[in-house]
Amino acid sequence: MSLLDGLAHSPEYLTWAVLVLGLCVGSFLNVVAWRLPQMMDRSDRDYCRTLLEGTPSATPPPAAPGARPEQRLTLSTPASHCPACKAPIKPWHNLPVFGWLALRGQCAACGIAISPRYPLVEAATGLLSAYCAWHFGWSVLLPSALAMTWALVALSLIDYDQQLLPDSITLPLLWLGLLLSLGHVFVDPKASILGAAAGYTGLRGFSALYGWIRKKEVVMGHGDFKLFAAFGAWFGLQALLPVLVLSALAGSVVGIPVQLIARTRGNKGDVFVPFGPFLALAGWLMLAWGDTLLGTWFHLTAAR
Repeated sequence: MSLLDGLAHSPEYLTWAVLVLGLCVGSFLNVVAWRLPQMMDRSDRDYCRTLLEGTPSATPPPAAPGARPEQRLTLSTPASHCPACKAPIKPWHNLPVFGWLALRGQCAACGIAISPRYPLVEAATGLLSAYCAWHFGWSVLLPSALAMTWALVALSLIDYDQQLLPDSITLPLLWLGLLLSLGHVFVDPKASILGAAAGYTGLRGFSALYGWIRKKEVVMGHGDFKLFAAFGAWFGLQALLPVLVLSALAGSVVGIPVQLIARTRGNKGDVFVPFGPFLALAGWLMLAWGDTLLGTWFHLTAAR
């Protein structure tokens, strides 16, 4: 039996194959979460320098006396290396999860601790991907679900670190949802377009109204609006309110204890908790259990 035949006819074979793929993608998403914000920052600085000084954006900024010139940074260059000692990471040490375990969580060159976040992200991405394979099987739904899953993992990491949901991820996710609707993959085009429009304008309007009622600015960026619009494009108008309620509940479960702990430590101001990871969690739950969640939602609302 060929590889493709095995993937198509054996759910177990497909699930294990996608698990391995998800582990590898998780390793790459760690790189994306670390480098993409830096790349965006450099791009913004280059653009500002172009406006202010007329310097072509492709020209690197002059290095300070005695300082190294800024190294070119992309998602693929420079090669993976230890951030402390700059030693290159050997390929077998870069294996998802197992490389970290083999190194016992330390750099092979300098011995500095490697954050357990790396294998945790890899393992989480692998398990989420494997679930998609088991749930959707060998169909057009699977690559679509994997694309959303990987995008949401990357967005959650970046928003947690930088309070930022990059357009370079949210907008392709939105457009992909609209394009998938042409094939009625999740919803039809009408539901997708209405969902995208309502998602962006609805969340933006809700944020403005809440801020007006509370008489203070609500810390919710346009990235949240675009991600919510993407969910509308993927799942339609009817899924937006359940996604918003789920994300708000998840945010409250985490945010309220964080605020209380901060108050007990003498912090009188509000502690900012990014909303993107909770929105991403709710969107993934809608992807995985949409019919069940919508059925439960309609049952609860009808009972009232």
